[in-house]
Amino acid sequence: MSEDNSPVEKESPADDSVSTPDPEAVKKKTSDERRVMLEAEGLSKYYGKFIAVQDLNFTIHEDEVVAFLGPNGAGKSTTMKMLTGYLAPSTGTAKVCGLEVADHRNEVANRIGYLPENGPLYGEMTPLNLLKFFGSVRGLDPGHLRTRIEKVVEQCAIETVANKPINKLSRGFRQRVGMANVMLHEPEVLIMDEPTAGLDPNQILEVRRTIKGLGKTILLSTHILQEVREVADRIILINQGRIVFQGTAEELQDEPSLDQWFNRKTLLKEAS
Repeated sequence: MSEDNSPVEKESPADDSVSTPDPEAVKKKTSDERRVMLEAEGLSKYYGKFIAVQDLNFTIHEDEVVAFLGPNGAGKSTTMKMLTGYLAPSTGTAKVCGLEVADHRNEVANRIGYLPENGPLYGEMTPLNLLKFFGSVRGLDPGHLRTRIEKVVEQCAIETVANKPINKLSRGFRQRVGMANVMLHEPEVLIMDEPTAGLDPNQILEVRRTIKGLGKTILLSTHILQEVREVADRIILINQGRIVFQGTAEELQDEPSLDQWFNRKTLLKEAS
């Protein structure tokens, strides 16, 4: 057998610049392409000469959990009420799923679930009766309502208290009943004002676990800075009605103390 002395072609090295995409670029592209679910454009609210909120501009994308931080009186609740249509802005525009809140109040109401701090619950009702009542008020078909009740009871982990009077439940369970109620109509966006306020450490952990498992676009105001690292993808910090920081939770990983970071961003502004 004759030996084949023809030259062997060497394989060209792979061109990494072509075959291996930049992970950060992919991540950014994925984030940028996500649907905008909540948007504030120059959002302001004045009461006479008092400035409650001034010129807020931000967007929240699909499936993001955004922590809305600020000291007492910073304008968090005012902003949430404008985003949900409970309060009309003095200037600027609030949008939900691309719809201007001022022009599409009924449609926006169907797309959001709003859980105010100390949201209204009828204490003499059981969670199941409460959900049936609000579902019927919203006009949900009885068959679909039964399915939705089963789903939100499971999602919010209230099976063990579903038939107990709400006024007999712990504050943590009442908060979860409130979450179940605002999710009943399958909203695309959840807005929660201080959902862990007044809870003990165990109850806070349970509510955080519930929030993380919802798989929704969520704007959540809080005074508890640890929740930023526990549940949030991104942070919006306001002080004296103005945004003083917007960024990702990862940007705060090198901060030795979130309390000190919060103080730097708010107390110094107040003193100036």
